[in-house]
Order: sequence, then C-alpha cells, then structure tokens
Amino acid sequence: MTGTLVAAAATHQWGSHDTRLTLVTLGGIALIVLLIVLVKMHPFLALILGSAFVGLAGGVPLPKIISNFETGVGATLQEVGLLIALGAMLGKLLADSGGADRVMDTLLSKASPKVLPWAMALVAIIIGIPMFFEIGLVLLLPVIVLVAHRSGLRLMRIAIPALAGLSVLHGLIPPHPGPLIAIAAVHAQLGTTLALGIVVAIPTVILCGPLLSIAITRLVPVDAPTKAGGIDVSGGTDTAAVKTQHEDVTRPPSFGITLTTILFPVALMLSKALADIVWNSDKHPPMARTIFDFIGEPLVALVLAVLLAMITFGYAVGLDGGKISSRLSASVAPVASVILIVGAGGGFKQTLIGAGVGDSVAKFANNSHISILVLGYLVAVALRLATGSATVATITASGIVAPLAGSLSPTHLALLALIIGAGSLFLSHVNDAGFWLVKESFGLTVGQTFKSWSLMETAVSLVAFSFIMALSTIL
Repeated sequence: MTGTLVAAAATHQWGSHDTRLTLVTLGGIALIVLLIVLVKMHPFLALILGSAFVGLAGGVPLPKIISNFETGVGATLQEVGLLIALGAMLGKLLADSGGADRVMDTLLSKASPKVLPWAMALVAIIIGIPMFFEIGLVLLLPVIVLVAHRSGLRLMRIAIPALAGLSVLHGLIPPHPGPLIAIAAVHAQLGTTLALGIVVAIPTVILCGPLLSIAITRLVPVDAPTKAGGIDVSGGTDTAAVKTQHEDVTRPPSFGITLTTILFPVALMLSKALADIVWNSDKHPPMARTIFDFIGEPLVALVLAVLLAMITFGYAVGLDGGKISSRLSASVAPVASVILIVGAGGGFKQTLIGAGVGDSVAKFANNSHISILVLGYLVAVALRLATGSATVATITASGIVAPLAGSLSPTHLALLALIIGAGSLFLSHVNDAGFWLVKESFGLTVGQTFKSWSLMETAVSLVAFSFIMALSTIL
C-alpha cells in the first residue's frame, strides 16, 4: 500500500487542492498552538479540536473524521502506550531505591572541576535511559545546583552537559516514546535504529554538552541558585546531601547492580539487532534468533527490565511485595497526561493523513527532488516550532513522510526515524513546557533561557542532523 501511495502521488503535479490542504494544516497547527498558549487548554483537548478543524476544513466526511482520529490514537498507543507506563515504573523504582543516588555519588564524588562537566553528561545519559526528560531533569536539578556550588563552577558549565544528555536520549534513543513512534511509523528496524542512534548520540552529547557549555557559560555567566526543587543546597558540600532514596530502603543497590539494571533493556534490544545480523536469513531462522527477536522487542524488553528492577530495586533493597506494588502504581499517575497527549498526537497525525496531506507532501517531495531525510527533518522542525512538543512533532512528521519511505533500505529507514527525532528537538521556545521548566528551575530570565537552553537544543538538533546525513552517504 505504501508503494501505491508514493506512485500515485508521483504521477500528479501540485494543484490547488494541495495548496488548500497545506493552508488547512497550517491553520490546524495554529489553532492547537493558540489553544495551548493563549487559552491554556490541555494539549490533549487542543489536539482533538485541531484534528476536528483539519477534518472539517479538509472536506473529510464526518464519520471518517472520527474514525481517522480513533485509528490514529489506537495505533499510536498500541505501539508506545504500554512502553510509557513500563518506563515510568522502571524510573520510579530506580529513584526510590537509591539507585539514582548511587550513580550520581559514584560518578561525581571524586571528579575534579575539569572533569565534572563530562561526569555530569555521563550521569544524565545513564539516568535518562529509563526516564522521561522532565522526570530526569527534576531528579537531577538539585544535583546540578549542588555540584555547581561545591565546585565553584558557573551554573551553565554543569547544567548544559546534563541537559544535553537528557535531551539527546529523549529525541534519539529507544525506549523513549518519540523514537519508538518514529520507528513504528516508518517501519524501521528497532535494533538498527538503536545502534545508529547510539553512534549519533555520543558525539552529539560531547559537542553540545561539555564543549558547548564553555561558550554558553560566557553568554549566560550566572551562578547556581541557592534552592532547587524546594531543597536548600547553599550549605551543602556533597551530592549525598540530596537524596531521592525512600526511607523504607534499608540497603540501596550497588553501582554495578544499578548500571546493569538500567542498561538491561537496551542490551536486550541490541541483542535482537545482533541476532538479525548473525542469522540474516528469513527462511527457517534458527531458534536462537527467534528467541533474541522475541526478548528484544521493546514491550518484552521493558517488561523483563521491570521484573528485574522489582528484584534489584525492590526485594534486594528491603522492600516487600506490597511496597513495590504501591510504587509501581504511583509511577503511572504522573505519566497519564503524557499517554493522553501521545495518543491525541497520533490521532492528529492520522487526521492529516486521512485528509490527504501525506499525498500532498509526496507530490512536493517528488517535484522538488528533495531528499526524504531532509524532508523528514524539515517537517519535524516546522511542527516542533509550531506545537512546542517534541513528541507531537515526531508523531505527526513520521506519519506524514512514512508513505515516501517504501523504497528505502533498512539502514536508511533507521536514519529517517533518527532524523525526524533530531528535527523534533529544534529550538525549544515559549510554547514548550521544557523551556519554562528550565527557566524556573534555574532562576533564569527569558533571554537567558533562550541563550542557554534554546541554543543548546538547536545545536543538538543541527549536530545530530549533520551526523545522520553523513552516515547516509556512507551506509
């Protein structure tokens, strides 16, 4: 079906209907932005109303408007809804067990001031694997401020490496929702995308974290605030002064156990990619490949990771079954809103596709001869600037360009998923909740937030884009 869509689009020139659909799409996005920013409406409801506007203005029959939206919601949550909940469970157990404290204390306690920015980036990467960006930032915020106080370094020298590590993982690395959505939409291979994502993520974090922080510190030469997340850190001298460990924990996990548990789902997903390379024949695959393919699926990998965490971050640290169960239950409530927004974003994406926007984009790409990788990036950038949500930008952009991806190789499908994620990180500004979270957390002005956080996000997007395009010429 994908090939048919591309072929059909390629045989027609751009017409007035395509122009009208483009204007309708821009109007729908503008409506969503206005409802979120000016009316302060919840993004879930704003996306529903934006979808209704696009369907009605695009001439879609009324029953089809509803079915398109419901189909999009169902397809998106089928891919990532359960994964978001499982990731939240893993993150909650990590924090409450003291595992996050162990990682931070181990990596930061003996680091010299010159090494601290690099250690901070590494901490953010490790902590960020099982946690959403916002949760990871809230967890690391007191540590960032405390380390800045203890070392005498300016705030941005410590904060930017941590923010870069969290942001890059959020946009490029499964099991975060955005990358998983893009992988599913363009039918990329998970293992290939994960492996290439790591290749892109490492140099991107280095360039946009510890190195870029030198320049940003000159642009925003502010000291760390005395309070972070409600915790007074002005008199602290050790990261141990800031703890996420719950009082019920009697023996926190070791650094090795913590690291093993965090990396466990990533290792399972990479094992699937390795098995597909070793046994690359689809005819009568050996049992070993079948097993690795099964345990490497994100849903299975995260379920197994949560089960392991129940032992390493639960029973082994002194919690009984009831306390573990209560923590798992508590972890889901904070991400319920995220799940709703992700689902509605999928509905909006499918509404656009049902109205014919995907065909119009295919015509534009065919007539302009633009690379599908560049097109995917630009569409994600435009949606990120308009909606402020990296996840919504990823969902919508991947859905729009997916019909063009039928002729791509598995490697380039993975690169397409990654480049959409890179575009979704471009220039966080006033319509992004992350912008205000960073501003308020660090006590910055709007201008300082633009010169630090927004600049770093733009750099992350452009550097990742450059590396992905370079890989596309090699692979």
